[in-house]
Amino acid sequence: MQSGFAVVVDIGKTLSKLTLWSREGEILERFTRPNERIVEEGVARLDESGIAGFVLDSLAKVSDHPVEFIVPVAHGAGAVAIKDGSITHPPFDYEAEPPEEIVSAYRQIRAPFAETGSPALPAGLNLGMQLYWADSKFPEQTKGATLVPWTQYWAWLLSGVAASEVTSLGCHTDLWDPVSGDFSSLAKQRGWADRFAPLRKANDVLGTLRPELAAKTGLSPDVKILAGLHDSNAALLAARGFAEIEDNEATILSTGTWFIAMRLARSAVDLADLPESRDCLANVDPFGQLVPSARFMGGREIESLIQIDTRRVDIKPDQPKLLEAVADVFTQQAFVLPTLSAGNGPYPDLAGGWVRRPEDWYARRAGACLYAALVANTALDLVGAQERLLVEGRFSEAEVFVRALASLRPGTKVYVANAHNDVSFGAMRLIDPSLRPSGELRQVQPLDEDISLYAAAWHAQLEVPA
Repeated sequence: MQSGFAVVVDIGKTLSKLTLWSREGEILERFTRPNERIVEEGVARLDESGIAGFVLDSLAKVSDHPVEFIVPVAHGAGAVAIKDGSITHPPFDYEAEPPEEIVSAYRQIRAPFAETGSPALPAGLNLGMQLYWADSKFPEQTKGATLVPWTQYWAWLLSGVAASEVTSLGCHTDLWDPVSGDFSSLAKQRGWADRFAPLRKANDVLGTLRPELAAKTGLSPDVKILAGLHDSNAALLAARGFAEIEDNEATILSTGTWFIAMRLARSAVDLADLPESRDCLANVDPFGQLVPSARFMGGREIESLIQIDTRRVDIKPDQPKLLEAVADVFTQQAFVLPTLSAGNGPYPDLAGGWVRRPEDWYARRAGACLYAALVANTALDLVGAQERLLVEGRFSEAEVFVRALASLRPGTKVYVANAHNDVSFGAMRLIDPSLRPSGELRQVQPLDEDISLYAAAWHAQLEVPA
């Protein structure tokens, strides 16, 4: 029996996960918990307390293993204010809507896209918006406090050492200049740059497990806590473990609540080539390199389309029937038009929905997958994706979705890999960069049916550029 060597704490927007890994990079245990939406003082917050309880309870469940490392990973657009060893300002939920006067005032001062690669996003998806809101509404909570990004909050909780890290600061925050590799003019002018905890690398060991947490969980107090990284970049790091991806022109499409296309460009990228108004942005990888990216809420949109159904689009036994239903969807010219998550994605200003919604259960789910593929294809075009595409995450197992992408991109080799553990495996590669993913990439074949006429008809209804 293999022993657990490292734990990855993966805090997603919808689900929190904790996984136990062997030294050889094999997953041994996996625990999950849905996150709750917390409302305090009239503002929606991230579920910090509930997640913390889950993390500590799960760590106790693996305490019979000789764990040596813990690596945190989390979604972006979150920060915590800490003072005198405790939280003074709990993190906002990035879907919370700031007051109109806050939005208006902040939009007047935010750093330009040409500097940060951060587009102006709705609600609190720009972390700078959250900080401005917090300083305005809760000045007594934020004054004199140290700011830590959401990922590094979990490193602080476990180690007691506060840090910041470039992938967390560089994900559509308005706070980072990826070209100069420094805080943005906005972050400096507002004093936030000085308030963030010191910059550390994602693979830096910040310290060891707090003694009181070692006693509570049963783990060794010598367990090392890494600074960790933004979850999309963890998926990127996992993908780089494949020889087909590592040193080649390739794009990773990470699928979950968000679908995020991240291009590993082999040539220089100009921020001016990314259209700010279509949810394109510049991520920053753990090495400080600019990563052209585009995104939309694909998982959320698919779920909104099939909410009355009881089976997901990626469930394995249903894949043959879903593929069979594609021909009927094409014949009926049943479309889903964007956008179902207002303000997001490559068509942020459109209000979409079904056109000729199918009655058949399988056809509805197949149609939802075709919709996701068409929007994803647009996002891939916006970042200049070419040559190779790796689809990872939950929806890589949705055959209609990935095969439709292969049909839409005949000049691209489309691959899928393990659908469940890519983010946490990427975090493991911070500990040991020599780790390679188990198994091989599978190249995806196009749909049996010709998608070209369907795609052309879909685009014709949008009345915006393809």
